[in-house]
Amino acid sequence: MTMKNATTKTTETQLLELLKKVLPKATHDPNLAGKIYRAVEEELKAKTRAAAFDKFCAQIALPNLEPKTLDEVKRQFAESFGDGDVSIRAKRREKSLAVEVALADGTQLRSEIKVRSASANAGEDGEDDPPARFVPFPVCLPGDKELVWMLGKRETLTPDEAGMALTKLETEFWASKTGQKLMRDRVERSFPEFIARVPGGALGEVGLKRHYKEPEPLKLLRPLTKR
Repeated sequence: MTMKNATTKTTETQLLELLKKVLPKATHDPNLAGKIYRAVEEELKAKTRAAAFDKFCAQIALPNLEPKTLDEVKRQFAESFGDGDVSIRAKRREKSLAVEVALADGTQLRSEIKVRSASANAGEDGEDDPPARFVPFPVCLPGDKELVWMLGKRETLTPDEAGMALTKLETEFWASKTGQKLMRDRVERSFPEFIARVPGGALGEVGLKRHYKEPEPLKLLRPLTKR
């Protein structure tokens, strides 16, 4: 996580905390206060999501608009936004690629990537830091420690930070329109259902990655016996 992202998140958190204090004083209607708070929270989330999407697009190398290159670009978007509907359209006259990702919660992300080499993505001054790589982040539930979900986390996140990010994202997922619809359809509000259904792009925004949707039993190795 860069210092800029950390500062932005801190500012948004402070704003939401301030709203919690101010709204009850500004109105005695708890329903109205709740609506205002949720509207601001959703707007901040949308702004953060759009900024993360634009940053992701800025890191994509697009040396040309050949079919093989376009297939590779679409693959990268599909891996990062696995549960989203990815559409790309080459604009050969403008030498650019129009990208649109429709997420499961109804969010539409759009951007345009100009034809450029991989080296140009770092910027003219070359000061942009490369994204931190993913490292293994296996998790399990307290009641069944032998079933493990293999996730990945950015190496800049500590295990505690990754755990808190995952817990917060799960809460937000079930509170979203998608999560509410799933519960109305009698889908159990549980971690297995969450990790199987949460969009890959949402995980990526908090520095996490899902390798497998289903848990694997923990394998206990037996020591070799001496002959």
